[in-house]
Amino acid sequence: MIPLSILDLAPIVEGSTAAVSLRHTLDLAQHAEAWGYRRYWLAEHHNMDGVACSSTAVLITHVAGGTRTIRVGSGGIMLPNHAPLVVAEAFGTLATLFPGRIDLGLGRAPGTDQLTARALRRQMTTAGEDDFPQDVMELQGYLGEPQPGQAVRAIPGMGTQVPIWILGSSLYGAQVAAYLGLPFAFASHFAPDMLLQALDVYRRNFRPSPAWPKPHAMVGVNVIAADTDDAAAWAFTSIQQRFLGMQRGVRGPLPRPIAPAEMATLWDPRERAGVERMLAASATGTPEAVRRQLAAITLRTQADELIVACAVHDHAARLRSYELLAGLAA
Repeated sequence: MIPLSILDLAPIVEGSTAAVSLRHTLDLAQHAEAWGYRRYWLAEHHNMDGVACSSTAVLITHVAGGTRTIRVGSGGIMLPNHAPLVVAEAFGTLATLFPGRIDLGLGRAPGTDQLTARALRRQMTTAGEDDFPQDVMELQGYLGEPQPGQAVRAIPGMGTQVPIWILGSSLYGAQVAAYLGLPFAFASHFAPDMLLQALDVYRRNFRPSPAWPKPHAMVGVNVIAADTDDAAAWAFTSIQQRFLGMQRGVRGPLPRPIAPAEMATLWDPRERAGVERMLAASATGTPEAVRRQLAAITLRTQADELIVACAVHDHAARLRSYELLAGLAA
């Protein structure tokens, strides 16, 4: 098994609260550290009833402060929502508090609807796609060594060299990561359609940088491992219901699981095909079944790392899934 990391959206499950979700996030991170996962990344989403990860840097502080060795980072910070200097100060502070443990993954989508995006930044001054690489380079400048005559500095931040990753679900992010010589993480756990093309574009166009002399690709996958195939299929219905809701424009807490046969009463053939397409980069079942599915994904993508999302309603089942998965890599 190649290195495994965790992507956590701090899911708020049906019948629970954000406070419980945040306690579960720290609990999972502490277990992940003991089980040997490489990174624990937290996403940025806003105005969504089903996730508690809107204040990503604060949540990273919560997780890093409650662990000792695992790398903690953003998967990702949605750069259109923030001025690069503000991000540099936040992550420079994190890197100062937790040296050698902080990653900064960056995305170019707002992670929300346009009305909320406007409320986040007040003035939407970005003009188009070209602003994203410029913002990334500005951010790199704040986190690098200060230059002579540099008028604006991130304090803390300058000189911390926080590792920056580019996140994406299209060819655009792959092109930016390749041009800047940065590692690339593809969001195939919910948007797998362009995965192979994006990885090809990234590798063919990669320009070596001092920190990254060769391409480094991370692939997002959904994994639900359980002691039986039936238990995994049961748990998987929660994320199937969530993605069905996304197709219908309905969001909310992560639903309770249902019998897999009941899913046929919830979706029509078109909706089912849409959910299955979005969840194509998934592995479910017993550890041996998950091993085979992940081996196929790794062979197809030649990924350097896998980052695993696991949206399970029951926290104990979620822990068990990650524990079984970690056992495959031991």
